[in-house]
Amino acid sequence: MFEEGELERLVTAAQAGDPGAMEHLLAKLRPLVLRRCSRFLPHHADAEEAAQDALLSISTRLGTYGGRGSFLGWVTVIASNAARSTYRSMRRRAEDSHDDLPESVDPRTTSVIAGTRLDVMEALAALEQEHPALVESFVLRDLGDLTYAQVAEELDAPLSTVKDRIHQARRFMRERLVTGL
Repeated sequence: MFEEGELERLVTAAQAGDPGAMEHLLAKLRPLVLRRCSRFLPHHADAEEAAQDALLSISTRLGTYGGRGSFLGWVTVIASNAARSTYRSMRRRAEDSHDDLPESVDPRTTSVIAGTRLDVMEALAALEQEHPALVESFVLRDLGDLTYAQVAEELDAPLSTVKDRIHQARRFMRERLVTGL
């Protein structure tokens, strides 16, 4: 994805106001951001929307990145939050339109992958509501593919705390996905 040293050079140049560096950085990040968003959202168009929101956020907030944690970890957090925000927005629009939301995914009209992602998003929404402190660690590790050490660095939390939060979140998610409650 990035040649050695390229990421750091692009970030530094973009933070210094170089529009060409910003454009190149965002173009190089786009596939990664889209993959991250696609892990949350079942439809490509929704993942694209979330990816665009994430890239916009990266470009406007790049100056706030201070080097704490890895840059790609920071990007993962933004992409994950954008995808979750897009999902919540879609859910609110569906609820506001007074359409009946299905109790469960209809396998005749929904692919297995899309249905699974919807189930995960519903379980993640429940986790966020019931145990908000567990969400970010879980998302970064299991959906963002960061290592435990990277998650701890990104969240500025002790490794043991991160591992415990992820363990608790996995237990909650497993129970939620198996029982459907």
